[in-house]
Amino acid sequence: MNPTLRKITYSMDLLIPGFYLWWGSWGLVLGGEEPDDEPYRYPGTLHSQFGIAIVLPGYQIWTSYR
Repeated sequence: MNPTLRKITYSMDLLIPGFYLWWGSWGLVLGGEEPDDEPYRYPGTLHSQFGIAIVLPGYQIWTSYR
């Protein structure tokens, strides 16, 4: 998986504040964190070909998919 898309899935799963946009294999990330692959590689996946998500502090998330 594309490193940017891995960063998006990791950050959204952990509700790390940021703005996330993806379209196919292209992605834009403002905020978020790099996946922590210790002790194993992060296995998250996006279940949509394209989408947008905003995660705010306080665990508030708005996404274009569920």
